[in-house]
Amino acid sequence: MPVIVCFGPGPKFKGGISNYNTSLAKTFDKDPDNEVHIVSWTNQYPSIIPREFIDKSSRSDFMEGTNIKIEYLTNYNNPLSWKKTAKYIKSLNPDKVIFQWAISIQGLPMGSIAKWLQKNSDAEIIFDLHFVVQKEGSTIDERFTKMGIKHADTYIAHAYKTVDELKALLPKKEFSINETGERSQDNSTTVIKLFHPVYDLYQPDPQFDVQKFKQDLGLKENVFFYFGFIRKYKGLHNAIRAFKKVSEQRDDVSFLICGEEFWATLDTSKLSTKIKRGLFGIAQKLFLKNKESEQDYRPLSLVEELDLQDSAVVKSEFIPNEDVHKYFQVADCSVLYYLTATPSGVESLTYNFGLPILATRVGHFPETIQDGFNGYLAEPEDIDSMAEQMLKYLELPLPSENVYKSASKMSWDNYVTAILADKVTS
Repeated sequence: MPVIVCFGPGPKFKGGISNYNTSLAKTFDKDPDNEVHIVSWTNQYPSIIPREFIDKSSRSDFMEGTNIKIEYLTNYNNPLSWKKTAKYIKSLNPDKVIFQWAISIQGLPMGSIAKWLQKNSDAEIIFDLHFVVQKEGSTIDERFTKMGIKHADTYIAHAYKTVDELKALLPKKEFSINETGERSQDNSTTVIKLFHPVYDLYQPDPQFDVQKFKQDLGLKENVFFYFGFIRKYKGLHNAIRAFKKVSEQRDDVSFLICGEEFWATLDTSKLSTKIKRGLFGIAQKLFLKNKESEQDYRPLSLVEELDLQDSAVVKSEFIPNEDVHKYFQVADCSVLYYLTATPSGVESLTYNFGLPILATRVGHFPETIQDGFNGYLAEPEDIDSMAEQMLKYLELPLPSENVYKSASKMSWDNYVTAILADKVTS
């Protein structure tokens, strides 16, 4: 019986990496011959980060009906827990340990755990790379990333851009790249290029009264949709400005914005929050390349500033898991006008609801979005181009069948088949 450990945030955490890790574990668990474990953080980041990461809103249990065992062990701020985590994973006698790599600051604990396991266990150490070059960019990101991911037997990348970045980061390594999961027969390190799978944690509800919910929200006939954490790299400020231009030409459009402002989850009147924000602000100024803090990024203020109150509907909060489908089902297309992009959980989630995507020509989007087939591509940082694509979608809407067809190769089953390929020993 293969023993598989998925290391990353467990289902009690907010966000795409938690959803991803949970979906991956659940797919392994479909096969009764697999023994599946999630080994999770208790605290993913330094204590000074002024944000709430635990999902305290959702009532649904993603683990219901599974045999997956979950242990919350790893505290970023307690190095003793890192060794405890590594020893616990070894005690499971795993065949494969899959680390979810999504932010460079986790390089210290994850690198420590992976290094110890590589020396003291027979497991194949796999790093699932959601990024290599950090979106925000800091002077120590490259060092932390090297520290975190260098102790891997195998890598998974979701875009060829990520593969190129991995080669640049580790120039002394020889890499063998494929899309099937075949492990290298020589001394090179295998990189498996796989598409970010389509999330199946959230499903459309055929009994859901779409029109009533749409009416309750005050939405007009055509609904553009932004979903997910509000971060600067996701370009919501540009999307709102582009929508303003569209609304000046059409009176039948709404922009539905559902997302929690990433740095606005704690009570700012509390002394503890003020201290955290102050310390974190100092750290950002020391390490960010552009010296610009994101803590005060508030693009939602543009709704009032641009007089969009009648056509923009904002749910500035974390959407509980059981309610996610409602918002996707009332939307017509998803807007991802990112400044920079690595394969996106929101993109994957959008495909599961058959929604076309309006995105910018950045990162991996040109790999997954065929302009005029399953979405439309705008030029980055070009508000006129973004508005033009939104108008084009209204004039030439794209059928859900195209979206489902393009997403057919992005299944979790294909993903785990590649991961479960036999490890080659040299």
